[in-house]
Amino acid sequence: MNPSAQHTTNAAHSSPTPAEEQDAVDAIVPMIPFVLPLMGGALMFLLAFIAVYMA
Repeated sequence: MNPSAQHTTNAAHSSPTPAEEQDAVDAIVPMIPFVLPLMGGALMFLLAFIAVYMA
């Protein structure tokens, strides 16, 4: 038996590919101006809560 006869390639599959794939980074970049300040505020609140709790 020829092992290469059982090997299939991507060209053999008939799956449609999109013209342009959406990158994960490109999807998140527009939300950075909203997410960054919110996460910064949450981090400051958490650190202040820990400081008050430890005092």
